[in-house]
Order: sequence, then structure tokens, then C-alpha cells
Amino acid sequence: MIFKNFNLIFLDKVELGSIKIEKGKITEINPAQYKDHNVIDGEGKYLSPGFIDIHIHGAGNKDTMDGNFNSLNTISKTIANYGTTTFLPTTMTQSIESINKAVAACKDAKGKVEGAHIGGVHLEGPFISPYALGAQNPNFLLKPSIKNFQKTVGENISLIKNVTIAPELEGVKELVPYLRKHNINVSMGHTKARYKEAMEGIKLGFNHSTHLFNAMTPFSHREPGVVGAIFDSDITTETISDGIHISYPALRIACKQKSSDKMVLVSDAMMACGMPEGDYRLGGQKVVYKNDQVRLATGALAGSILTIDKAVRNVFKNTDLALHEVIKMATYNGAKFLGLEKKKGKIEAFYDADLIILNKDLNVEGVYIKGKKFK
Repeated sequence: MIFKNFNLIFLDKVELGSIKIEKGKITEINPAQYKDHNVIDGEGKYLSPGFIDIHIHGAGNKDTMDGNFNSLNTISKTIANYGTTTFLPTTMTQSIESINKAVAACKDAKGKVEGAHIGGVHLEGPFISPYALGAQNPNFLLKPSIKNFQKTVGENISLIKNVTIAPELEGVKELVPYLRKHNINVSMGHTKARYKEAMEGIKLGFNHSTHLFNAMTPFSHREPGVVGAIFDSDITTETISDGIHISYPALRIACKQKSSDKMVLVSDAMMACGMPEGDYRLGGQKVVYKNDQVRLATGALAGSILTIDKAVRNVFKNTDLALHEVIKMATYNGAKFLGLEKKKGKIEAFYDADLIILNKDLNVEGVYIKGKKFK
């Protein structure tokens, strides 16, 4: 298959060209011969790597915590319609048994879902602060420890790609080095840590931060907090760029401080993503979706209904970043976070043919997963 006459979005530029795909892989950039190949003429539209969402709870009225193939498959197909081709199903702070069941379901579904690939699992909790819960359930908080982690994930440790932990909690000095030794990212989030505690956590092994600005201590000139530690270090961070979780002036400041190399666009979407307004649930708690927001009865934000294509449009419209930089935040940076940067996340020979066609308004018009047309 040949994709001809597309504006190809590379890591460092956007350039008119063509690519050749064979057996689910990109085999050639600007091939000389088109003979005997199915040719798709882009007529100047954009061709981007597929989006990679490293923090998503659900979509299509299904939740990762349902703990079954049908739910994961529905999430996979729903988000693929919006250009996401790889995702990390994200668990909530619930019982050990519930998380264990959800992780096991992800293992069984990996490689079998019909839409976006499952790239592993993100545990958002249960090792978080009771004072920065967000939409998490306080009844199932656990002290960080190797034993508690092992009980939570069972025999599926190799599937875990990220764990969100509050760095100020007793037990992090035991658990964090263990996770890093097993090549698991450790993200600071749902935390009331002070700047000093956050920086000590970074020295210990924290290498990422969960939904920047949300459920963490803010920046101020006398106590820089977790936000200050993120800005004052080389760790990566993620943003829910929906204009609700983070204002656009704050987003612009974050982009200038961290650069497009250190930021990842995530959805933090829950089951109402792709659904009409109404009542839903997250982590066993009732959530109301209204006016483009999802909130608990307490008023706390409960994830989002954001899709990554919309996040891309929001960031491109509201910052001065070039398009290739914004796309990198939605593709390659996530691939690198997952250790997949040598096979996913960019348009290059021998990479997986996870590709999306975007029109001039950056709306998704076509989705190809491993070279097979999905949309």
C-alpha cells in the first residue's frame, strides 16, 4: 500500500511526501515505484503516527475496572475512531481483588482487541494521599510496599508500565527503587508533597508526573510544591488539555518550561467518553457528565471525556508550538514512555504502520492500525 501526496508529520518537520507499507510496517519513505500497489492519494492532507494515550480509564460506556475483554475491546474500538492506536488501560483505587482482576483482563486482552493496541497497564493508586484523592476512593488506599504491590498485580508485573504514587508517603523508599528496577515508570500524583519531598522522590526514582497541576501541590514563590519540582527537574509530565483541567495560559507556561520533549498529551477519559450526557461511574462512584465535564456529586472532576485528537487541536490552537511538536506530544513521547520508541510513534522505515489521516482542521478522517484500515 502506498500513501501518496500527504503532508507527512515527522518528529522535526512536516513535509509533503509518500510512504510505502507492507505487512503492517512502514517499509519506505518516498518510494520511487508505485506499480502494483494500492495507492491512497492524500491530496495534501496530513499523515500522522497514531496517537498513544498513556492514561485512560474508559470510553464507550465501559471501564477498565470492569475487568473483562468486552469492556477493553469496546474502549479499544471507541478511542481508535478518534485516532488513538495504542493505550494504557488505567486502573483506579479499588480493592486489591478488583485491581488484580482488571490487570489480568488486560493481559488476556493484549494483542486480541480490535481497535487500539493495549500497551500495558497504568495503576493510578492505590498508593496515593488521602488528602489529594480527586475522584479516587479513600476506602481502598494502601501503604506503598513491595508486598502490597505484588498482591495488587499478581503474576502480571511485566504488564505494568506506570504506577502513580504520592512521594511523601511512608514506604516509597522501599517500593520506588523496586519498580524502577523492573523498568516500571513511577509517576508522582494525587499528592500533597512539598517541593523538598517531591525532589527527594525524583532522586529516588520518580520519572513522571500524573495530570500536571491536578491533585498536586501548586507552585508559589515561597513553596514551589510538586508543580515547582516538575518544572525544576527533567522528569516528564502529562496534561489533560481540555481547557477544564488546565487553563490555556497555564498550559502555555508549562509547554515553555518543559518543552515538547517532556510533555505527553493524555485523555484521562472515563466511560462517558464518546457517549451522550448522563449518569456514569468511575472507580465505583457515581459521576455526572454535563456541559463537557464529568464530576462526582462532591463537585470534584472525575476524569474527562476528552479524546486525543481534540487535545491536539486544543494545544495547537492555544499555544505557539509547531504542529510537529504537538503531534510528538501525542505520539512519540508516549511511545518513548512505554519503551516502544523503536517501533511506534513516528513515521520512519521499519516502524509499525499505525497511522492516521488528518484534514486541514486536524480532524481524523482515516485510521490504520498495523497497516489495516480501521476507519
